[in-house]
Amino acid sequence: MVTIRDVAKKAGVSIGVVSKAFNNYPDVSEKTRKRIFDIARELNYSPNLVARNLSSKRQMTIGMITSGFFNSEGKDNSNSFDLFKGVYTAAEQIQYELAIFLTDSLKQKQKSYAQFCRERNIGGAVLQGIRIDDPYFRELLDTNIPCVLVDVITDNENDLIGNVSTNNIEASREITSHLLECNHREIVIIAGKKEAFVNTERIAGVQLAFKTYGLELHEEDILHAHFSEEEAYEVTKKYLGEKQPTAFLCFSDLMALGVMKAVKEAGLNIPENISVIGFDGLPISEYTLPPLTTVRQDFFEIGKQSALMLHQLMENKSGEKSKYVRHKLIVRDSVKILPK
Repeated sequence: MVTIRDVAKKAGVSIGVVSKAFNNYPDVSEKTRKRIFDIARELNYSPNLVARNLSSKRQMTIGMITSGFFNSEGKDNSNSFDLFKGVYTAAEQIQYELAIFLTDSLKQKQKSYAQFCRERNIGGAVLQGIRIDDPYFRELLDTNIPCVLVDVITDNENDLIGNVSTNNIEASREITSHLLECNHREIVIIAGKKEAFVNTERIAGVQLAFKTYGLELHEEDILHAHFSEEEAYEVTKKYLGEKQPTAFLCFSDLMALGVMKAVKEAGLNIPENISVIGFDGLPISEYTLPPLTTVRQDFFEIGKQSALMLHQLMENKSGEKSKYVRHKLIVRDSVKILPK
Protein backbone atom coordinates (compact mmCIF):
# COMPACT_ATOMS: atom_id res chain seq x y z
CA MET A 1 0.00 0.00 0.00
CA VAL A 2 1.30 3.42 -0.99
CA THR A 3 1.77 5.79 1.97
CA ILE A 4 2.25 9.52 2.38
CA ARG A 5 5.95 8.75 3.01
CA ASP A 6 6.26 7.28 -0.53
CA VAL A 7 4.71 10.41 -2.06
CA ALA A 8 7.02 12.68 -0.04
CA LYS A 9 10.11 10.68 -1.01
CA LYS A 10 9.35 10.78 -4.75
CA ALA A 11 8.41 14.49 -4.61
CA GLY A 12 11.61 15.32 -2.72
CA VAL A 13 9.74 17.06 0.09
CA SER A 14 8.93 16.31 3.73
CA ILE A 15 5.84 14.41 4.87
CA GLY A 16 4.65 17.68 6.46
CA VAL A 17 4.70 19.48 3.10
CA VAL A 18 2.66 16.70 1.48
CA SER A 19 0.15 16.90 4.33
CA LYS A 20 -0.07 20.69 3.97
CA ALA A 21 -0.61 20.35 0.21
CA PHE A 22 -3.56 18.01 0.72
CA ASN A 23 -4.99 20.30 3.42
CA ASN A 24 -4.70 23.40 1.17
CA TYR A 25 -2.28 25.32 3.41
CA PRO A 26 -1.34 28.67 1.79
CA ASP A 27 2.41 28.30 2.50
CA VAL A 28 2.74 25.55 -0.15
CA SER A 29 3.37 26.99 -3.62
CA GLU A 30 1.04 26.07 -6.49
CA LYS A 31 3.96 24.51 -8.35
CA THR A 32 4.86 22.24 -5.40
CA ARG A 33 1.23 21.41 -4.74
CA LYS A 34 0.71 20.40 -8.39
CA ARG A 35 3.82 18.20 -8.38
CA ILE A 36 2.66 16.46 -5.20
CA PHE A 37 -0.82 15.86 -6.63
CA ASP A 38 0.61 14.54 -9.91
CA ILE A 39 2.85 12.10 -8.04
CA ALA A 40 -0.01 11.05 -5.78
CA ARG A 41 -2.11 10.23 -8.85
CA GLU A 42 0.81 8.40 -10.47
CA LEU A 43 1.30 6.26 -7.34
CA ASN A 44 -2.47 5.85 -6.88
CA TYR A 45 -2.24 7.37 -3.40
CA SER A 46 -5.43 8.46 -1.62
CA PRO A 47 -5.17 10.25 1.73
CA ASN A 48 -7.28 9.02 4.62
CA LEU A 49 -9.93 11.73 4.47
CA VAL A 50 -11.25 11.16 7.99
CA ALA A 51 -7.77 11.24 9.48
CA ARG A 52 -6.89 14.23 7.32
CA ASN A 53 -9.91 16.13 8.57
CA LEU A 54 -9.33 15.26 12.22
CA SER A 55 -5.66 16.25 12.13
CA SER A 56 -6.08 19.37 10.01
CA LYS A 57 -6.27 22.81 11.52
CA ARG A 58 -8.86 23.53 8.82
CA GLN A 59 -12.10 21.57 8.91
CA MET A 60 -12.66 20.28 5.40
CA THR A 61 -16.06 18.64 5.85
CA ILE A 62 -19.49 20.24 5.70
CA GLY A 63 -22.63 18.56 7.00
CA MET A 64 -26.06 18.27 5.40
CA ILE A 65 -28.66 17.70 8.14
CA THR A 66 -32.19 17.04 6.93
CA SER A 67 -35.28 15.99 8.87
CA GLY A 68 -38.41 14.18 7.72
CA PHE A 69 -36.85 12.50 4.67
CA PHE A 70 -38.44 9.13 5.48
CA ASN A 71 -41.52 10.38 7.31
CA SER A 72 -44.00 9.87 4.49
CA GLU A 73 -44.23 6.44 2.88
CA GLY A 74 -44.16 6.67 -0.90
CA LYS A 75 -43.41 10.38 -0.73
CA ASP A 76 -41.86 12.06 -3.78
CA ASN A 77 -38.45 13.16 -2.51
CA SER A 78 -37.22 14.62 -5.81
CA ASN A 79 -36.98 18.08 -4.23
CA SER A 80 -34.73 16.71 -1.45
CA PHE A 81 -32.58 14.83 -3.98
CA ASP A 82 -32.14 18.00 -6.04
CA LEU A 83 -31.20 19.87 -2.86
CA PHE A 84 -28.62 17.17 -2.03
CA LYS A 85 -27.21 17.37 -5.56
CA GLY A 86 -26.84 21.12 -5.26
CA VAL A 87 -25.01 20.87 -1.93
CA TYR A 88 -22.79 18.06 -3.26
CA THR A 89 -21.95 20.01 -6.44
CA ALA A 90 -20.84 23.02 -4.40
CA ALA A 91 -18.85 20.79 -1.99
CA GLU A 92 -17.01 19.30 -4.98
CA GLN A 93 -16.39 22.79 -6.35
CA ILE A 94 -14.77 24.00 -3.12
CA GLN A 95 -13.02 20.62 -2.60
CA TYR A 96 -14.74 19.83 0.68
CA GLU A 97 -16.13 16.52 1.90
CA LEU A 98 -19.87 16.17 2.53
CA ALA A 99 -21.44 14.25 5.44
CA ILE A 100 -25.21 13.68 5.29
CA PHE A 101 -27.31 13.15 8.43
CA LEU A 102 -30.90 12.05 7.72
CA THR A 103 -32.90 12.40 10.91
CA ASP A 104 -36.47 12.32 12.20
CA SER A 105 -38.30 13.24 15.39
CA LEU A 106 -37.11 10.04 17.17
CA LYS A 107 -33.43 10.44 16.25
CA GLN A 108 -33.58 14.12 17.19
CA LYS A 109 -34.20 13.00 20.79
CA GLN A 110 -31.17 10.70 20.72
CA LYS A 111 -28.43 12.85 19.22
CA SER A 112 -28.06 16.61 18.94
CA TYR A 113 -26.96 18.24 15.70
CA ALA A 114 -24.02 19.88 17.46
CA GLN A 115 -22.93 16.44 18.70
CA PHE A 116 -23.17 15.04 15.16
CA CYS A 117 -20.96 17.86 13.85
CA ARG A 118 -18.35 17.58 16.61
CA GLU A 119 -18.07 13.79 16.36
CA ARG A 120 -17.13 14.12 12.68
CA ASN A 121 -15.12 17.34 12.98
CA ILE A 122 -17.62 19.02 10.67
CA GLY A 123 -16.83 22.67 10.14
CA GLY A 124 -20.36 23.80 9.28
CA ALA A 125 -23.81 22.51 8.40
CA VAL A 126 -26.67 23.08 5.96
CA LEU A 127 -29.99 22.40 7.73
CA GLN A 128 -33.20 21.52 5.90
CA GLY A 129 -36.62 20.43 7.13
CA ILE A 130 -35.73 21.20 10.76
CA ARG A 131 -38.48 22.40 13.09
CA ILE A 132 -37.67 25.80 14.59
CA ASP A 133 -39.10 24.67 17.94
CA ASP A 134 -36.61 21.77 18.05
CA PRO A 135 -34.32 22.35 21.11
CA TYR A 136 -31.36 20.74 19.29
CA PHE A 137 -31.83 23.24 16.48
CA ARG A 138 -31.68 26.11 18.98
CA GLU A 139 -28.60 24.56 20.59
CA LEU A 140 -26.79 24.46 17.25
CA LEU A 141 -27.59 28.12 16.57
CA ASP A 142 -25.97 29.05 19.88
CA THR A 143 -22.67 27.28 19.14
CA ASN A 144 -19.71 28.53 17.12
CA ILE A 145 -20.54 26.09 14.28
CA PRO A 146 -21.44 27.98 11.08
CA CYS A 147 -24.90 27.04 9.74
CA VAL A 148 -26.99 27.85 6.70
CA LEU A 149 -30.73 27.27 7.05
CA VAL A 150 -32.88 26.25 4.09
CA ASP A 151 -36.34 27.86 4.08
CA VAL A 152 -35.95 29.22 7.61
CA ILE A 153 -35.13 32.73 8.81
CA THR A 154 -34.48 33.20 12.53
CA ASP A 155 -34.15 36.19 14.81
CA ASN A 156 -30.80 34.83 16.02
CA GLU A 157 -28.08 37.51 15.83
CA ASN A 158 -25.26 34.97 15.47
CA ASP A 159 -23.01 36.13 12.59
CA LEU A 160 -22.30 32.48 11.75
CA ILE A 161 -25.93 31.86 10.68
CA GLY A 162 -27.12 32.30 7.08
CA ASN A 163 -30.25 31.36 5.17
CA VAL A 164 -31.18 30.49 1.59
CA SER A 165 -34.71 29.95 0.29
CA THR A 166 -37.35 30.74 -2.26
CA ASN A 167 -39.13 34.01 -1.55
CA ASN A 168 -42.16 32.16 -0.19
CA ILE A 169 -44.22 35.30 0.45
CA GLU A 170 -43.77 36.52 -3.12
CA ALA A 171 -44.29 33.06 -4.66
CA SER A 172 -47.55 32.45 -2.80
CA ARG A 173 -48.69 35.99 -3.59
CA GLU A 174 -48.12 35.19 -7.29
CA ILE A 175 -50.13 31.95 -7.33
CA THR A 176 -52.94 33.54 -5.34
CA SER A 177 -52.98 36.52 -7.70
CA HIS A 178 -53.18 34.09 -10.62
CA LEU A 179 -56.35 32.56 -9.15
CA LEU A 180 -57.81 35.99 -8.42
CA GLU A 181 -57.00 37.20 -11.95
CA CYS A 182 -58.94 34.14 -13.17
CA ASN A 183 -61.89 35.55 -11.15
CA HIS A 184 -61.83 32.96 -8.36
CA ARG A 185 -63.13 34.25 -5.04
CA GLU A 186 -64.21 31.08 -3.22
CA ILE A 187 -60.70 29.78 -2.54
CA VAL A 188 -59.72 27.17 0.05
CA ILE A 189 -56.10 27.06 1.22
CA ILE A 190 -54.57 23.60 1.77
CA ALA A 191 -51.74 24.63 4.09
CA GLY A 192 -48.88 22.62 5.62
CA LYS A 193 -47.79 22.50 9.26
CA LYS A 194 -48.82 25.48 11.38
CA GLU A 195 -45.37 25.61 13.04
CA ALA A 196 -43.45 25.46 9.72
CA PHE A 197 -41.76 28.73 8.78
CA VAL A 198 -42.62 28.33 5.07
CA ASN A 199 -46.26 27.79 5.96
CA THR A 200 -46.38 31.13 7.79
CA GLU A 201 -44.64 32.87 4.89
CA ARG A 202 -47.01 31.41 2.30
CA ILE A 203 -50.11 32.39 4.25
CA ALA A 204 -48.69 35.93 4.45
CA GLY A 205 -48.33 35.91 0.65
CA VAL A 206 -51.94 34.80 0.22
CA GLN A 207 -53.09 37.57 2.55
CA LEU A 208 -51.12 40.16 0.54
CA ALA A 209 -52.82 39.09 -2.70
CA PHE A 210 -56.26 39.09 -1.06
CA LYS A 211 -55.64 42.57 0.34
CA THR A 212 -54.74 43.88 -3.14
CA TYR A 213 -58.17 42.75 -4.33
CA GLY A 214 -59.96 44.11 -1.27
CA LEU A 215 -60.62 40.63 0.08
CA GLU A 216 -60.07 38.98 3.47
CA LEU A 217 -58.69 35.50 4.15
CA HIS A 218 -60.89 33.71 6.69
CA GLU A 219 -59.52 31.12 9.12
CA GLU A 220 -62.21 28.59 8.18
CA ASP A 221 -60.89 28.63 4.61
CA ILE A 222 -57.45 27.39 5.73
CA LEU A 223 -57.13 23.61 6.08
CA HIS A 224 -53.86 22.26 7.49
CA ALA A 225 -52.73 19.00 5.91
CA HIS A 226 -49.09 18.91 7.19
CA PHE A 227 -47.62 18.75 3.65
CA SER A 228 -49.04 15.21 3.40
CA GLU A 229 -50.74 13.89 0.26
CA GLU A 230 -52.96 11.56 2.32
CA GLU A 231 -54.01 14.25 4.82
CA ALA A 232 -54.79 16.65 1.97
CA TYR A 233 -57.00 13.97 0.44
CA GLU A 234 -58.84 13.41 3.73
CA VAL A 235 -59.45 17.09 4.59
CA THR A 236 -60.58 17.84 1.02
CA LYS A 237 -62.95 14.88 0.99
CA LYS A 238 -64.49 16.07 4.25
CA TYR A 239 -64.74 19.69 3.07
CA LEU A 240 -66.42 18.73 -0.22
CA GLY A 241 -69.06 16.87 1.77
CA GLU A 242 -70.19 20.25 3.10
CA LYS A 243 -69.14 22.96 0.61
CA GLN A 244 -67.78 23.38 -2.92
CA PRO A 245 -65.26 26.18 -3.54
CA THR A 246 -64.18 27.26 -7.01
CA ALA A 247 -60.48 26.55 -6.26
CA PHE A 248 -58.08 24.83 -3.92
CA LEU A 249 -54.72 26.56 -3.41
CA CYS A 250 -52.18 24.02 -2.11
CA PHE A 251 -48.89 24.82 -0.41
CA SER A 252 -47.22 21.76 -1.99
CA ASP A 253 -47.64 19.69 -5.15
CA LEU A 254 -47.94 16.55 -3.02
CA MET A 255 -50.95 17.98 -1.23
CA ALA A 256 -52.35 19.05 -4.60
CA LEU A 257 -52.24 15.39 -5.69
CA GLY A 258 -54.34 14.43 -2.67
CA VAL A 259 -56.79 17.24 -3.41
CA MET A 260 -57.13 16.20 -7.06
CA LYS A 261 -57.89 12.63 -6.01
CA ALA A 262 -60.62 13.77 -3.59
CA VAL A 263 -62.15 16.14 -6.16
CA LYS A 264 -62.36 13.40 -8.79
CA GLU A 265 -63.81 10.89 -6.30
CA ALA A 266 -66.54 13.44 -5.53
CA GLY A 267 -67.58 13.22 -9.19
CA LEU A 268 -66.21 16.68 -10.01
CA ASN A 269 -63.93 17.64 -12.89
CA ILE A 270 -60.73 19.72 -12.83
CA PRO A 271 -60.78 22.54 -13.81
CA GLU A 272 -64.40 22.60 -15.11
CA ASN A 273 -65.92 22.35 -11.61
CA ILE A 274 -62.97 23.08 -9.32
CA SER A 275 -59.51 24.52 -10.04
CA VAL A 276 -56.38 23.29 -8.26
CA ILE A 277 -53.00 24.99 -7.94
CA GLY A 278 -49.82 23.65 -6.32
CA PHE A 279 -46.42 24.75 -5.07
CA ASP A 280 -42.91 23.24 -5.66
CA GLY A 281 -42.78 22.27 -9.34
CA LEU A 282 -42.22 18.55 -8.77
CA PRO A 283 -41.67 16.60 -12.04
CA ILE A 284 -44.91 14.68 -11.48
CA SER A 285 -46.93 17.92 -11.63
CA GLU A 286 -46.43 18.01 -15.39
CA TYR A 287 -48.03 14.57 -15.83
CA THR A 288 -51.16 14.86 -13.68
CA LEU A 289 -54.55 14.94 -15.41
CA PRO A 290 -54.86 17.81 -16.05
CA PRO A 291 -51.26 19.09 -15.74
CA LEU A 292 -50.92 21.11 -12.53
CA THR A 293 -50.39 24.86 -12.38
CA THR A 294 -47.68 25.42 -9.77
CA VAL A 295 -44.67 27.43 -8.61
CA ARG A 296 -41.37 25.82 -9.53
CA GLN A 297 -38.66 26.10 -6.90
CA ASP A 298 -35.04 25.59 -7.97
CA PHE A 299 -34.01 23.12 -5.26
CA PHE A 300 -30.67 22.36 -6.91
CA GLU A 301 -29.70 26.02 -6.85
CA ILE A 302 -30.97 26.41 -3.27
CA GLY A 303 -28.68 23.55 -2.22
CA LYS A 304 -25.71 24.87 -4.15
CA GLN A 305 -26.05 28.43 -2.85
CA SER A 306 -26.49 27.11 0.72
CA ALA A 307 -23.18 25.22 0.57
CA LEU A 308 -21.34 28.16 -1.03
CA MET A 309 -22.69 30.52 1.65
CA LEU A 310 -21.65 28.04 4.33
CA HIS A 311 -18.12 27.93 2.91
CA GLN A 312 -18.02 31.73 3.05
CA LEU A 313 -19.08 31.66 6.73
CA MET A 314 -16.51 28.95 7.55
CA GLU A 315 -13.76 31.01 5.92
CA ASN A 316 -14.87 34.17 7.77
CA LYS A 317 -15.38 35.96 4.46
CA SER A 318 -17.77 38.87 4.09
CA GLY A 319 -20.82 38.46 1.89
CA GLU A 320 -24.55 37.80 1.87
CA LYS A 321 -26.03 36.00 4.86
CA SER A 322 -29.52 35.85 3.37
CA LYS A 323 -30.37 34.89 -0.20
CA TYR A 324 -33.49 34.21 -2.26
CA VAL A 325 -33.28 31.83 -5.22
CA ARG A 326 -35.56 32.58 -8.16
CA HIS A 327 -38.88 30.78 -8.56
CA LYS A 328 -41.21 30.59 -11.55
CA LEU A 329 -45.00 30.42 -11.93
CA ILE A 330 -45.82 27.53 -14.29
CA VAL A 331 -49.30 27.99 -15.79
CA ARG A 332 -50.88 24.73 -16.98
CA ASP A 333 -54.43 23.41 -17.36
CA SER A 334 -55.65 22.90 -13.78
CA VAL A 335 -57.04 26.44 -13.36
CA LYS A 336 -60.18 27.66 -15.14
CA ILE A 337 -60.83 31.30 -16.00
CA LEU A 338 -64.25 32.11 -14.54
CA PRO A 339 -66.61 34.74 -15.99
CA LYS A 340 -66.60 38.06 -14.16
